[in-house]
Amino acid sequence: MGKGKLAKFADMATYDNVFQYPYGALKDVEFPLQGRWHEEYFHNQNPIVLELGCGKGEYTVGLAKKYPGMNFIGVDIKGARMWTGATQAVNEGLKNVAFLRTNIEIIDRFFAADEVQEIWLTFSDPQMKSPRKRLTSSWFLERYRHFLVDGGIIHLKTDSNFLFTYTTYMVERNSLSVLLTTKDLYAESPENPAFAEPASIQTYYESMWIARGLNIKYMKFLLPREGHLEEPDVEIELDDYRSYHRDKRSSKDKAK
Repeated sequence: MGKGKLAKFADMATYDNVFQYPYGALKDVEFPLQGRWHEEYFHNQNPIVLELGCGKGEYTVGLAKKYPGMNFIGVDIKGARMWTGATQAVNEGLKNVAFLRTNIEIIDRFFAADEVQEIWLTFSDPQMKSPRKRLTSSWFLERYRHFLVDGGIIHLKTDSNFLFTYTTYMVERNSLSVLLTTKDLYAESPENPAFAEPASIQTYYESMWIARGLNIKYMKFLLPREGHLEEPDVEIELDDYRSYHRDKRSSKDKAK
């Protein structure tokens, strides 16, 4: 029988690689590692890469094992899920991995200017009803600018046609440089080595979505420090599902 939530939270309270700061915990205090991740946690100057909405942390750990010369931080508010990746990192002695349990809405409170080089958005909730909550919205991109290097890389990997289409319109509207994009990652990767990196790690739920017949979409684009960001004024066809084995909640066919 697997561990329950309380047991997992008890474990993580003892882990050196987990930092738990949900919204209320930061109301009156500063996060002590902001601007000090290199010196006080990783003890090197290797690039820092975030995975926002990391879930079980499979991708964070997978990237850390694949790229030992880089540092990776998985971020999510769901601590019971995060336990899986955090425990694996502890058991395997991975020193280039950390996990941050917090609300992504306040992510800019945890990192200083130029402290992060890349961001991975892996299978984020498409938030079809709430444009501001989409992790590629102008609201979130502005937050990322507070700590991402100028021209830093953002990776989007998703099963959602809605989120991929929305992000495509976002980058076009704001003339952001797209390095790679595909609507079918696993059809592209055998023929194009440039897609090998995002195709090299596959999560448990991702494999189920593929088995269900869903294409995995991928986009890699640059976010400059300067420039006004605008939302695309385009209606997009909604996904006909919400997540694995769950139907969409909205009766609408399109949304902006």
